[in-house]
Amino acid sequence: MESLKGLILSGGKGTRLRPITHTSAKQLVPVANKPVLFYGIEAMADAGIREVGIIIAPETGAEIEAAAGDGSRFGVHITYILQDAPLGLAHAVLTAEAFLAGSPFVMYLGDNLLQGGIADLVAAFREHDPDALILLTPVPDPQNYGVAELEQDPQGGAGRVVRLVEKPEQPATDLALVGVYMFTSSIHDAARAIAPSARGELEITDAIQQLLDTGKRVEPHIVQGWWKDTGRLEDMLEANRLILDTMPERVQGELIDSRVDGRVVIEPGARLERTTVRGPAIIGAGARLLDCYIGPYTAIGEDCTITGSEVEHSILLSGCTVCDLNGRMESSLLGRGVSIRRGQRQPRAFRFMVGDNSDISIL
Repeated sequence: MESLKGLILSGGKGTRLRPITHTSAKQLVPVANKPVLFYGIEAMADAGIREVGIIIAPETGAEIEAAAGDGSRFGVHITYILQDAPLGLAHAVLTAEAFLAGSPFVMYLGDNLLQGGIADLVAAFREHDPDALILLTPVPDPQNYGVAELEQDPQGGAGRVVRLVEKPEQPATDLALVGVYMFTSSIHDAARAIAPSARGELEITDAIQQLLDTGKRVEPHIVQGWWKDTGRLEDMLEANRLILDTMPERVQGELIDSRVDGRVVIEPGARLERTTVRGPAIIGAGARLLDCYIGPYTAIGEDCTITGSEVEHSILLSGCTVCDLNGRMESSLLGRGVSIRRGQRQPRAFRFMVGDNSDISIL
């Protein structure tokens, strides 16, 4: 098989993560202090892919291009491809046809995270040389995904793909398509042959079904590790937990009368005074923490300032200020530059999802 290219989809409006995505692309919201998009680019690089196209939207494309640059920091070369409107994943494939230039490719949804990367999957794709390889995982709510039906394999394997249905009202199986696909150039003709779905999009499930209907070989691969679509707050927090669980301890900041327990990362330039951090957690560069408790599964972004507060199982983007909360913030997501202050009333627990540059005073 000839050299593979990579295609990362980073368009879309991110409506499920509003208000955060009113001012920022959903693919740039950080998990463990790294934009979700970067995990996908790194997965491509680790699999030996050097030419990566990123599908961008008019509203957020400039921000994504500024963040990821030309790809040299990741060891790849990035080409940005504008998709004028979010008309479906198969439409994105057609939009990228000139960039792909007939090469086989890996398509990766830019707001997805896949444990263990894609190197082994790319190797399997090269070895077996199917027309498409799709990743599947059991989910509790298959009606919200593209769902695959497989032929029973007498050897106990995954079996052949028989049919794909996008968001079925009555799913025949619980096997959802994970947001990573591998295709040969035959997917372009398949995408041209289908009609828009009821929601007005060219669905990638319909294009893969077209491959099946025309006798092409589509192989399934059941994902053994975790996979996360980070489109909702709960998913972001869970992805943050899963990534933090894998990070080794590293303390490079300054600790003054402070202690860290467990797997904690404190970046250079961070300063903690009379503060306890219980990992897994990460404190970004330049952060200032005074008289705080930072609990497990918390990611504090760079240049945040937190005083007299407790924070647990939360994500704070860069430049946030949390002062004298007199209670515990938990299961929260704060956008860039958010400021939260509280008076001296009875302590409580708080849960926030706040967009960039907001200012909240709690009386």
